[in-house]
Amino acid sequence: MEHILDLYAEPYDPKRPKLCFDEMPYQLLADVRAPLPPEPGKPRREDYEYEREGTCNVFLAFEPLTGERYVGVSQTRKHADFAHFMQTLADTHYPAAREIRVVLDNLSTHTPVAFYETFVPQEARALTHKISFHYTPVHGSWLNMAECEFSVLSRQCLKQRIATPAQLDKIAQQWAKQRTDKRQTVHWQFTTEKAREKFKRFYPH
Repeated sequence: MEHILDLYAEPYDPKRPKLCFDEMPYQLLADVRAPLPPEPGKPRREDYEYEREGTCNVFLAFEPLTGERYVGVSQTRKHADFAHFMQTLADTHYPAAREIRVVLDNLSTHTPVAFYETFVPQEARALTHKISFHYTPVHGSWLNMAECEFSVLSRQCLKQRIATPAQLDKIAQQWAKQRTDKRQTVHWQFTTEKAREKFKRFYPH
């Protein structure tokens, strides 16, 4: 835990950006009947029936010190999906970075193995040199600020029926751009010192 909190406390370094990463599954739902548009005094109305269109996966990376965020949607949740999202971060969004420090949980796909299963060895090795993983403790995913962003995304955009991965990706990309343009971020207050006080029973005297 202290490792993550100390990382958050470090000043901004454009050559070594700090990102929080998370992912979540999403159930795709389609309307059986077209919703009725809103009218004066009446909200938009939709039938209670719907069709399940399978599931997909939403990726989110968030840089709290700049307010930048990047999202992506994949139809599966495999090593290759994770590896390609990380490759996009490294090559497209942070090409000049010397090291990208990523805070994430211990999901089985969140390892350098994903790079070697997806890319040729030279590319995989280059990614392991550029991206360093900083894992939250077991049952400590609340330390990952990406969870705060997913909470906002869910409340603002995902409480509706979305039928296709392409539609979901469009909605998520628009949301990410709007929040990034406004430089909305998380003002993290929980420090190592506060952790030692709050969890002092776990520290030996």
